[in-house]
Amino acid sequence: MAAGEVSPGLLGFTVVALIGLALYILIKSMNKQMSKISVPREADLDDDKKPE
Repeated sequence: MAAGEVSPGLLGFTVVALIGLALYILIKSMNKQMSKISVPREADLDDDKKPE
């Protein structure tokens, strides 16, 4: 290795791996939370608007 060369080494790899792991966990959690949301269907909304 020349005097001016710099490589990220183990620390750089570890930081990138931890960021990737955190991203995976956050996306998994977001999908879980999004599946809990109940979105009303258009037919249900139309039934609520009709006065009788």
